[in-house]
Amino acid sequence: MKSKIWLSPPHMSGKELGYIEDAFNENWISTSGKNIESFEDVLELYLGDNKRAIALSSGTSAIHLALTLLGVKKGDEVICQTFTFCASANPIKYLGANPVFVDSEFDTWNMSPMYLEEAIKDRVLKGTTPKAIIVVNSYGMPAKWDEIINISKTYNIPIIEDAAESLGSGYKGEKCGTFGDLSVLSFNGNKIITTSAGGALICQDRYTKNQAIFLATQAKDKKEFYEHSEVGYNYRMSNILAGIGIGQMKVLEKYVEKRRENNKFYKSIFKEMDGIKLLQEPSNNYVSNHWLSCILIDKEISNWDNYQLHSFLKSENVESRFLWTPLHTQTPFKQCDYYGNQESLDLFEKGLALPSGSSLTCDDKERIKEAIHTLASESKK
Repeated sequence: MKSKIWLSPPHMSGKELGYIEDAFNENWISTSGKNIESFEDVLELYLGDNKRAIALSSGTSAIHLALTLLGVKKGDEVICQTFTFCASANPIKYLGANPVFVDSEFDTWNMSPMYLEEAIKDRVLKGTTPKAIIVVNSYGMPAKWDEIINISKTYNIPIIEDAAESLGSGYKGEKCGTFGDLSVLSFNGNKIITTSAGGALICQDRYTKNQAIFLATQAKDKKEFYEHSEVGYNYRMSNILAGIGIGQMKVLEKYVEKRRENNKFYKSIFKEMDGIKLLQEPSNNYVSNHWLSCILIDKEISNWDNYQLHSFLKSENVESRFLWTPLHTQTPFKQCDYYGNQESLDLFEKGLALPSGSSLTCDDKERIKEAIHTLASESKK
């Protein structure tokens, strides 16, 4: 059997081991230790503009903490992008709040500013002002941040930027992870850099960072004995995993470039194929890390669809993945309000994510290219 080509596997650089060994040698096998602080320092230096980073156990925990810090409670409403992984919306439910889903626009596949404003106006008219807006940079592509931030300011609703997929991306010279009142990163095993499991919350000031760390470490009051004046969480990142993160940050820009090269590779394949659209930056204002290179397939033109390509690649031991199933169509969220015209459903029905890892080799690319050309050729018969 041919070796497996994965969608987006972890890619270790070798620079991680020294920090892990230090943690073992110093016996800091815990959710405290110098690696955690060092990892946060590296993230803050990279993001710039006096941003503050809190290393956490996952991107999901970071969203949960962000909502908690913004005072979201049971019965509140939170606007959320529907075209995203469930982890963007699940923490809203954790707090007993209600997601209000907003659909995408086709330039970036992210939250539509038009539908966002429509949703806010309608919720206000119904007597409820949403407590927050969760916007996702899907597949590494920055959202339409100027328009979204202007809407946020107009209605005085804070933004949580879900930048889980977009570390290394940017918009108008500013880095993703800096656009929200609070922003979220993920270092899951399939992300552009990984700590195996982990995430980070990005905030604007030292006070908010201290409050986030307090909540993430079980909200233990500063006393010699165990006393808690509010409910906290066990959300701090391990010192071991933070060591991996420090090593991974040293190769972030290199890995971004490799994924951007992968996107150019797919562009060269599909440029002469009718009915295939590759997700790319809509203008020079956008720089995507192309965490995953994704395509839309119009079967009426190409004579093959995303299901056929997925199945054919699978037969060649090449992993691909369907795009996000819109959250407003899924069982836990079907009763939630939704604004849009099923754009995300169109993306889901036509789309496929292709192997995009920074460890993709020339031989891997040749196999992928050959498989796509074979299917395209057979579909013409």
